[in-house]
Amino acid sequence: QVHLVESGGDSVESGGSLRLSCASSGHLDSAIYMAWFRQAPGKEREGVAAIDRGNDNTYYADSVKGRFTISQDHAKNTVYLQMNSLKPEDTGKYYCAADYIYSEDDVLRKDDYHTWGQGTQVTVSS
Repeated sequence: QVHLVESGGDSVESGGSLRLSCASSGHLDSAIYMAWFRQAPGKEREGVAAIDRGNDNTYYADSVKGRFTISQDHAKNTVYLQMNSLKPEDTGKYYCAADYIYSEDDVLRKDDYHTWGQGTQVTVSS
């Protein structure tokens, strides 16, 4: 069974940067996608970025394109989310997720992921 543990959340000022990490234990098939989601209070969980473990293809929500970068280190079984030019609207709890995804249209759909970490809080002040 795969376990995911996020870290790196913090409180920063607008315009700042953070790097989140998602360490996984257990076997992760190369066909699996890894993704980052976030959830602000009172809002639905939304997909932020995803990466195909097999070919490193990356996918981003429009709201973070050009500011966030997802990457992976296979040797460390870790996925990263580099977040630059942070805005107050980026505030939320960030979750790492993993699953097999069969269509690129679904890589940022939360209902297609069934393995989740516990989340790490990101707060951006103006």
